[in-house]
Amino acid sequence: MIKAIDHILVSVEDLDKAVEDYSLVFGFRPTWQGSYPSLGTKNALFPLENMYLELISKEDEGPLGEYIDEHIKKNGESIFGLALETEDIVKAKKKLSASFEVNLEILDGKGLDNISKKERHWKNILMPMDISRGVFTLLIEHTGGTLPQPEDLDESNISRMDHVVINSNDPDGLVNLYKEKYGIRLALDQFVEQWGGRMLFFRTNHTTIEAIGIKKDGSPEDSLWGLAWTTKNIKKTHKRLLDAGINITDIKDGRKPNTLVATIKSHCSNVPTLLIEHL
Repeated sequence: MIKAIDHILVSVEDLDKAVEDYSLVFGFRPTWQGSYPSLGTKNALFPLENMYLELISKEDEGPLGEYIDEHIKKNGESIFGLALETEDIVKAKKKLSASFEVNLEILDGKGLDNISKKERHWKNILMPMDISRGVFTLLIEHTGGTLPQPEDLDESNISRMDHVVINSNDPDGLVNLYKEKYGIRLALDQFVEQWGGRMLFFRTNHTTIEAIGIKKDGSPEDSLWGLAWTTKNIKKTHKRLLDAGINITDIKDGRKPNTLVATIKSHCSNVPTLLIEHL
């Protein structure tokens, strides 16, 4: 049912500053910037090979703008939401509505790029927060228009999202939602002694939702935590970031064999951020 991770939303207070920061990190500028008066938001989109990053902030009064404002007051700038792409949103609505015994609603969406004036269209379902276990989650099917791709890229640019990290106090429930309900392949389920919990990898379209599941008392709740970006040449990316004044750790061998990693410590809107090259 779920084809891919469509995009990740990061909530920011100052969109212009966040755009400048992520442009330095990614090595290119957003290819789309839009305003949504009915929602009270504005955004900037950075397309990658396997998904896109959406920086989103409150612009005016509106339901989503108010929600983002509340999120930032509670959590600070951070990952705000997850959008999952489906090829048939009507089929997804029927299946999930029956599975959760609710009547999910399909909404039409339209985006207008403030620079090119081009439009994109989509249909989406906003999953109720009690079903999505506290994670702002959209199911989306794109129906018209395309997101422009960045030009003049080189090996130092960020090319893909490697994984997004979710923390959970109920790993069994997480597996039930992402594997059984959403139909995303569970590629790894491993108990990690030093954490006292489980490491779960859900994989779709060569991208991973990496979950750290530590069973705790209380209502089941998940939270989006960190992001890992792929580069084709980590040494060139590392030098480019240092030259741009970005705080980044030294390159080291990754936990996964045949990988090199470094942690980006600034310019990421407080999102824990890993840089990775697969050798």
